[in-house]
Amino acid sequence: MTGFTTDKAFSGFSVDDTDAARHFYGDILGLEVVQNAMGFLELVLASGARVLVYSKPNHEPASYTVLNFAVDDIDAAVDDLNARGVVTKIYRDPGFGTDEKGVARSNGHGPDIAWFRDPAGNVLSVLNG
Repeated sequence: MTGFTTDKAFSGFSVDDTDAARHFYGDILGLEVVQNAMGFLELVLASGARVLVYSKPNHEPASYTVLNFAVDDIDAAVDDLNARGVVTKIYRDPGFGTDEKGVARSNGHGPDIAWFRDPAGNVLSVLNG
């Protein structure tokens, strides 16, 4: 008998429209998206990790970052996302500290980071890493 283990751990989040999620994550962001045996979507990350995406009645977007994409060049990544129609300037509060691209520049005190939303309103990020 095996007790609690972490070798098959995974993360997940909800959306309000799995077809829109499949299009966004697969066609726009370029992730491999598969439908599992239970009918849920799974995002297959380059590391091999999988993230479960499921439809939920009365979905409310996560107000925190549910998925982070580490990149070598944040400016090139933001330009690429913007060219794909992804809006990275989602925080408009001048006191928040994002530039015209939506990048919060750390000035050496952490990663530079830009946030964007999926079609369900969940927050994602791209950051130097």
